Amino acid sequence: MTGTKEISYIEAARREKLEALVARGIEPFAYRYERTHTAREALEAYQGEEGGGDEDVSVSVAGRIVALRPHGKSTFMHLGDHTGKIQVYFKRDDLGDEAYDLLKLMDLSDHIGVRGSLMRTRTEEITVRAEHVELLAKSLRPLPLGKEDADGRRHGLLADAETRYRQRYVDLAVNSDVREVFQLRATVIRLMRRFFDERGFTEVETPVLQPLYGGAMALPFITHHEALNAQLYLRIADELYLKRCIVGGLDRVYEICHDFRNEGVDRLHNPEFTMLEFYQAYADYTDMMSVLEALVSGIVHEVRGSLQINDFGTTLDFSVPWRRVDYAELFQQHAGISVFGSDAELRARLRSHDDAVDVDGMSRAKMLDEVFKVFVEPGLTQPTIVRDHPIEISPFAKSKRGEPRLTERFEFFVNGIELANAFSELNDPDDQRRRFEILAAAREADMAPVNVIDEDYIRALEYGMPPTGGLGLGVDRFVMLLSGRSNIRDVILFPALKSKE
Repeated sequence: MTGTKEISYIEAARREKLEALVARGIEPFAYRYERTHTAREALEAYQGEEGGGDEDVSVSVAGRIVALRPHGKSTFMHLGDHTGKIQVYFKRDDLGDEAYDLLKLMDLSDHIGVRGSLMRTRTEEITVRAEHVELLAKSLRPLPLGKEDADGRRHGLLADAETRYRQRYVDLAVNSDVREVFQLRATVIRLMRRFFDERGFTEVETPVLQPLYGGAMALPFITHHEALNAQLYLRIADELYLKRCIVGGLDRVYEICHDFRNEGVDRLHNPEFTMLEFYQAYADYTDMMSVLEALVSGIVHEVRGSLQINDFGTTLDFSVPWRRVDYAELFQQHAGISVFGSDAELRARLRSHDDAVDVDGMSRAKMLDEVFKVFVEPGLTQPTIVRDHPIEISPFAKSKRGEPRLTERFEFFVNGIELANAFSELNDPDDQRRRFEILAAAREADMAPVNVIDEDYIRALEYGMPPTGGLGLGVDRFVMLLSGRSNIRDVILFPALKSKE
């Protein structure tokens, strides 16, 4: 027992075994182990015929004990690692009394290393016949490994979502499908990098701590730098710094970055999240549509083996080209009012949905955004590009050619969720200054902290930014889609949670 911490009977029994191991001079927490094969590689290495064995194949495997069945002078065990599991057969005559008796001090979830030859048992299971066993790490808490039935299905595994998110290490250890989600996530990010590297983009890194926050309409996290005696913000987007790179002559740039927004937490929002942003000089938002289609459809096909995803009660078809539809058309069709209607019409429409909502203090930009979220987004199931947003909600997009009340902006929706946002980037410094002023007024009306005008960014534009297309894609939400998950916490290893206290 350590300190004053209360421990269970099971933990106490494991600690007694720990003390017994130490008393025998056995190190219960090893420094390293020479593993030659994973469980999968060992299974693949077996070359014996049906019902026989090939004792010429020697392996050294390591992992957790996930099943343990002692039978007097012999013991069967299953050893699990990140690739699967393999059976191990221990026999007193093979190991000797001292090594065999060591098994009595081992428990489910212990990490061990086993060296031996491959064989096939009478039940046709490929098995390591142990010649040497070594304890690598004693498990002082039992993992909720559950029970396995005759069909190999496990029951009683960790299922409580709250515990799974708080103790992700346990979740990963006992749920192979959870490990697969994060392996898929790593694959997606690798494919994104390959996509842009092959197209001549340069991956860059921009500041996480920023003297001014910008690039989106969101609340920041605020911190203080002691040495500089300065208030700083965790970035809400990396847009403005990436466009500074465009000004400097890096014509194609991308960043896969963490952003931070001090706002609500729900199934689609975590305060720390991952974004892909990329910018291309001499392009506009129509070029961004083509790039996004190639990126997303290519990754969907590579990781799912098809352009169709069937995990959400319907078939989502990513065959290109995707549907393209005007923001104003959807607004009129689903909300029943014009996007150019009065503020009073917007307030009335929001109240018709929820008469308790406080709309009197909302800016026009906020009301437009809320009406679209409430009445339009839920119906955007198939991959859809929604284009040409009102200027009030698009402070960094160029005005639409021929219709100055709209902008050359699009959002990409699937299954009622926004995955991407793109612009023909605003490169007129005087127009950008006016937009900053409009944005500051809107934030003040919505009782949000008002960031001052980013004079350095305007100065960068005054040096001249070429026509540029830019896009941001939510990596977490994209992985949700690809893995068939409906909660962002399922695709973030360590999501933000309220304190239990």
